[in-house]
Amino acid sequence: MRKIMLIVIELVLVSGVLFLFLHVKQEKDLEQNNRLEGMDEEVNKEKLTLNLIIGETQFTATLEDNETTRELLQRLPLEIEMTELNGNEKYYYFDESLPSDASLVNKINVGDIMLFGSDCLVIFYQSFTTSYSYTKIGRIDNPNSLAGVLGSSNIKVKIIK
Repeated sequence: MRKIMLIVIELVLVSGVLFLFLHVKQEKDLEQNNRLEGMDEEVNKEKLTLNLIIGETQFTATLEDNETTRELLQRLPLEIEMTELNGNEKYYYFDESLPSDASLVNKINVGDIMLFGSDCLVIFYQSFTTSYSYTKIGRIDNPNSLAGVLGSSNIKVKIIK
């Protein structure tokens, strides 16, 4: 009888250890899958880009994944005349509205590309705080020389995929 009890105890201990091992392995597998899915999302986000040609300088912008951006990409290529405003931004009004989902952004950063209202594309070349709401479109990846290229007057901008 005592021998049977020892065998039962051993079986319970072995199955408990086996259960813990499998549970830990399952958790690690789940964590790895989540990490891989996150990497896939980053790769997909990297695919959402466009190029802006301002004068002789080309800039690449990484885009938000939203309805506004997808509609804008459908309209490319574009060659537009952007108007100077406030010494910090250039804007252009589309003939047809884009889908919008504006929110208060609080701070504008150099290189931000936004939609004001539903038809006004804005490229910012200075950082500042704001109380206005915008729909985020994207951000110019390396905006260091943006202010110098955009200058203080109206300018033609080509936007391509």
